[in-house]
Amino acid sequence: MALTPELINAVTWKIPNALALVGSRAGDEWNGMTTSWITQVSQEPVLIGIGVDTVAITHRLIADGGSFTVNLWDAENTRPFVKFSKPATKDGMTLNGLAISEGQTGAPIFDDAIAWLECVVVNPVPCGTHTFFIGELVAAGINDDEAIPASMSDTRMKYGGTRRGH
Repeated sequence: MALTPELINAVTWKIPNALALVGSRAGDEWNGMTTSWITQVSQEPVLIGIGVDTVAITHRLIADGGSFTVNLWDAENTRPFVKFSKPATKDGMTLNGLAISEGQTGAPIFDDAIAWLECVVVNPVPCGTHTFFIGELVAAGINDDEAIPASMSDTRMKYGGTRRGH
């Protein structure tokens, strides 16, 4: 089989991925972004990695702010992910209308997340179109231990493979 963009997309979109909102902040600028490239990469210390497009606002905020949060969402409520496919609007302590709290690093934690992780960046790894930000876990919480975390397969969203239009 020829390695075409269509085949690459079809295969990579089958990789099971969690779906979450990444919170980021640098100074007075806050953002939330939908992401599906999340993984744990170490147990001692506990390290979490996320892939972020180099042209995304979130990329700049994580690079400048030095931290990020991963906010897991209930699989029964995936509508917030659509709201965060574009830059977020902050109004008081909300991003796109969802309540947030300030984590110990200053990065936003979504109050309605079923669980969250807060990380300080220890190793940004350039990976072509994306940077793989590896962060050490500094805080975490569970708000709903019974809910099943959302995954990409709970939506019609697709991310990965090749850039669309190529």
